Amino acid sequence: QVQLQESGPGLVKPSQTLSLTCTVSGGSITTSYYAWSWIRQPPGKGLEWMGVIAYDGNTYYSPSLKSRTSISRDTSKNQFSLQLSSVTPEDTAVYYCAASSRSASYSDLGTREYYDYWGQGTQVTVSS
Repeated sequence: QVQLQESGPGLVKPSQTLSLTCTVSGGSITTSYYAWSWIRQPPGKGLEWMGVIAYDGNTYYSPSLKSRTSISRDTSKNQFSLQLSSVTPEDTAVYYCAASSRSASYSDLGTREYYDYWGQGTQVTVSS
């Protein structure tokens, strides 16, 4: 069974860079056709897909976050990471990592049902 676990600071100051890591166990992030996403949920709002790194290392980002977002991976540790720069209090959210092997339309990316596996989520608060 594939398991995902997010880790990183729970508090980030405005204008700084938010950095999170997702550690994957029970499967490899290079397994064909799997794509590894970051998704967040601000308080009182729905899920927002942020970006993805595919099994081959290709990355794709939400147009609204593309200028501030970077996703990378460390295959030796079976981890992938998120960096979100120039954060503001509006970036306060529960951040999730998730994985799916299925093709999708853009609208699918922000739904729980699309993903095969989810992490538990980690709360990140942006505050001075």
